[in-house]
Amino acid sequence: MTSKSLIYGHRGVPVKFPENSLAGFAYAISQHIDGLEFDVHLTKDGVPVIMHDETVDRTTSGSGKIVDHTFAELRQCKLSNGEPVPSLAEFLALVSGENVHLNLEFKTDRQYYPGIEHTVLRMVHQTDLVYPVVFSSFNLHSLQRGYALDPEQKYAFLTSAKIGDPEGFAKTEHLEGLHLEHYQPVHHVSERVWTVDDPGEMRELFDHAVSAVITNDFELAQDVRAAI
Repeated sequence: MTSKSLIYGHRGVPVKFPENSLAGFAYAISQHIDGLEFDVHLTKDGVPVIMHDETVDRTTSGSGKIVDHTFAELRQCKLSNGEPVPSLAEFLALVSGENVHLNLEFKTDRQYYPGIEHTVLRMVHQTDLVYPVVFSSFNLHSLQRGYALDPEQKYAFLTSAKIGDPEGFAKTEHLEGLHLEHYQPVHHVSERVWTVDDPGEMRELFDHAVSAVITNDFELAQDVRAAI
């Protein structure tokens, strides 16, 4: 292994805590995780919140689309541990000053939230973070909007497809990284692979020295990496 691949917790630590919960994020930080991956939407009144799905049905006690709830209404929807749906502001307060990398996914591929890139970038700018945030999305337009607002940030395209010319694509679209579902040789561009929970696959990716492995079980990944 020529360099140490980072390990990102996919939505925190879903094997131990509700996904995208402050409890899970706090635990991961306490166990010296390298990075956290999380998903951001906007409420009806424009407040950034952290959740994977466009609806609250699967992961909370509530129902309906995030975009149809005000922030106050959304807070009545509880995660399985009793926490309310976390706001981006709460998350940023938690990670401020912590030695942890962040991968913020704009969840705009199925539901577009006008102004989300501007709102989120402004909040991130106002936070004391140790490392630059990697902004990712399946929606290339969100990354283009982000780059137009702030070309100094890191932007990464999420895809489950093989990319024919990854280096050329990344250069054309001003991408720092590619977040791929399957490994492929990529040079001069950060490659972060998701979502990897199999120890054998982890080992192969660490051997390839990808930039990062995104996993639901970061402690397993830490053990695999330590044994190499």
